[in-house]
Amino acid sequence: MNFLRHTLVLTVVLLASGCDMLGIESTQALAERREADGKAVGGACRHAGRALEDCYALNRKSDRAAVFAGWREMNDYMRENKIDEVSPQLGPGAELAAKPKSESEDRAPKPATAKAGKHES
Repeated sequence: MNFLRHTLVLTVVLLASGCDMLGIESTQALAERREADGKAVGGACRHAGRALEDCYALNRKSDRAAVFAGWREMNDYMRENKIDEVSPQLGPGAELAAKPKSESEDRAPKPATAKAGKHES
């Protein structure tokens, strides 16, 4: 009886280890998803007319090789189909501006900004 119970438990564990329904992503699936995300970022950067170095700087967590591959693929696609760049509507600091401010940030005095290009004589 004890042998049958151990065999049954071992069989269930082995069958469940290969099951994707557990929600555990394999390392291969994770690597494929990261590469696809990097390619999407690179393609979006190229379509927006951003330089590759700017794209790297704005997306530090993305894999550089995948970003480059996506950027290059989009560049080739845009050349073949004579597609113009779409200028980005938001600057690099836009994601910071979109976040809601806390109450303490709303009450803090804002620093005075100097006007660019004007020099005092």
